[in-house]
Amino acid sequence: MPISGDARCRQCRREGVKLYLKGTRCYSKKCGIERRNYAPGMHGQGMQKKMTEYATQLREKQKMKRTYRVMEKPFRNYLAEAERRRGVTGENLLALLEVRLDNTVYRLNLASSRAQARQFVTHRHFMVNGKRVNIPSFLVKPGDVITVHDNSRKLAPMLASLSGMGRHIPDWLSFDASTLTGKVVSLPTRDLIDTDVEEQLIVEYYSR
Repeated sequence: MPISGDARCRQCRREGVKLYLKGTRCYSKKCGIERRNYAPGMHGQGMQKKMTEYATQLREKQKMKRTYRVMEKPFRNYLAEAERRRGVTGENLLALLEVRLDNTVYRLNLASSRAQARQFVTHRHFMVNGKRVNIPSFLVKPGDVITVHDNSRKLAPMLASLSGMGRHIPDWLSFDASTLTGKVVSLPTRDLIDTDVEEQLIVEYYSR
């Protein structure tokens, strides 16, 4: 079932940070965090209880899952893969979520939100290395080229995102606006990922 706009605002307010779930609205004065910077519910403005270590770890996990729009089972699979790879598990986990095709499309400013990016990918608007891909969880790798399909180049929401968002494109990606072509330059490292999350707390949560 799709999540309503107000429900997405409540998710941001629950986590206390912008998760950028609603595209252009997140950058305007209509943003839920801007208007009501407190937790949703009857007691949202009341005194905040000090959270336990477990609760803090749980909130970080929920924040990351909601940001990247990943359900629990696939999220655990990403964690298992992150543990198998060399390096720091938390940073590996974050990098894996970053190189999902839907997130990559969002990072290239070809969609105003990750939800919209997922919809675009599902509707076959993008090609990877010349082949249409309609799987949002498809993992891109260095050297991959992401292009907008010829039939989708005048898609109004995509053009609106390109002209109106102006988000910084991270250094692990490059983008040619004249051809609507992006390229994966390298794997994303932690210093190139601006997601506001403490990934080590998530690793600790699952290690309990």
